[in-house]
Amino acid sequence: MAKQFVADIKDRDTVQAVFLVKDKIMAMAKNGKPYMNLRFMDKSGEIEAKVWDNVDLLDKQFNKDDFVQIRGKASVYMNKMQVVVAEITKIREEEVNLPDFLPESPRNNAEMRQELNDVVAALTNPYLRGLMELFLADEPFMGQYSMAPAAKGMHHVYLGGLLEHSLALVKLVKAIVPLYEGINQDLLIVGALLHDVGKIHEMSYERAIDYTDIGKLLGHITIGVELVEDRIRQVDGFPRELGILLKHMLLSHHGQYEYGSPKRPKTIEATVLNYLDDMDSKINGIRAHIAKESVSTSRWTAYHRLYDRYFFKSNGMEEEMEVERVCDESCEPPQAERPVEAPAAKQERKDFGNQPFKKLENMDLF
Repeated sequence: MAKQFVADIKDRDTVQAVFLVKDKIMAMAKNGKPYMNLRFMDKSGEIEAKVWDNVDLLDKQFNKDDFVQIRGKASVYMNKMQVVVAEITKIREEEVNLPDFLPESPRNNAEMRQELNDVVAALTNPYLRGLMELFLADEPFMGQYSMAPAAKGMHHVYLGGLLEHSLALVKLVKAIVPLYEGINQDLLIVGALLHDVGKIHEMSYERAIDYTDIGKLLGHITIGVELVEDRIRQVDGFPRELGILLKHMLLSHHGQYEYGSPKRPKTIEATVLNYLDDMDSKINGIRAHIAKESVSTSRWTAYHRLYDRYFFKSNGMEEEMEVERVCDESCEPPQAERPVEAPAAKQERKDFGNQPFKKLENMDLF
């Protein structure tokens, strides 16, 4: 039987499918009866689920990151699709087709790798080109670099996300450089390609996208600088100052200390990289947030906790519709969408600055 994917589930559908358990949380209803909050996923997306009956018994039969066969009923609740689960059974990894369960970049991976090769071949600085050729010649590295996601939950959260994001920055670099004199384009391109290179070891993505032990302990910036320094030492005559400038770009691409950067950008190239990286990640993250709500008829998205606002879906390119409810970041998020820990009272409306996540302490999200 063909797999039933999350993206194909419609209101009132009977759901009989295998999913990966992304989240599993036990909770207590107002009447004192336990229930289970679940989040299932496959490569097409994620869907929330509830288990109301036999909760204590079922809780012992599976865990987060397990594959489960479920039977349930789909319905739309608060503009979101969810499944009420009647039956759930853990199944072995050998019984599933793993590529069905991790989302992939919409771009063809082979095409992206060829684009990367073309970008490197066009570099005019022999040292920077030699550095990148060392990376390209390392097939185990390239296997990781071309398949790793760019993050766990913020942007490009899918296989191939790191390469897609890096190549997008190269396109932005090529659009920006002609507008300003004196920018080292080769340095900026290589910085764009390598700024997140440490994520090949920071992220795990064999089953679900998560952080590795070394990722939690060191982070992708530290890992990336080590990888770049190791390759620099293999390029004969690589200029010391050029290496410092490149590593500075990796160390400063988050922009501010409180956003996880050991250094703030102190060169033109590092400053440009910081802003382009921030822009591409935000656009991807917001578009993904909007895309998740295709079932909703509202012109506004649900509350986005990290951006601390709702987003208006319309951009003037479709036929005008009557707006039933206008809401922006001044609105209180629905109770079900609020963080577990209540946020501090707002003193002033936040703007859409370069970095909207200052209040978040866990910079691994980036």
